[in-house]
Amino acid sequence: MKRIILAATAALAMTSASSAQLLQEKNMPLDIAVSIAQEAVTACSAQGYNVSAAVVDRAGILRALLRADNAGAHTPEAARQKAYTSASSRTPTSIMAENIQKNPTAGELASIDGFLVLAGGVPVKAGEETIGAIGVGGAPGGQFDEACALAALEKVQDQLN
Repeated sequence: MKRIILAATAALAMTSASSAQLLQEKNMPLDIAVSIAQEAVTACSAQGYNVSAAVVDRAGILRALLRADNAGAHTPEAARQKAYTSASSRTPTSIMAENIQKNPTAGELASIDGFLVLAGGVPVKAGEETIGAIGVGGAPGGQFDEACALAALEKVQDQLN
């Protein structure tokens, strides 16, 4: 009986070990993060907006942050929080803000530490996988921040495949 239990335990241990696999995840490389941030600042500058752009990895950790000349002192942190919010929710912050307006109980999302639920944060995807996010802050409205973020992503799209 003891041998049967030992054999069963050994077989179970071997099955569990052989079926476990390491996770493989794509993540935001530094060179692409810097390119995205630069493209966003450039896109907003072309519109006359002095902004900051932050790019975070899939875990919401800052990879790149650029602040345009004459951008407000608050813009780097706003950009970082928008990027963090978008990366952790895997959703554009404009959609989150819209959902909160439509559903007041969703308003609690804004109370999550580090979240900034204002338009301007957009996930960065490699195929279908979210590898990070960009946040832009400082334009005269979140829709303009988001437009600069999307313009930046369009410029680097070929590097994300």
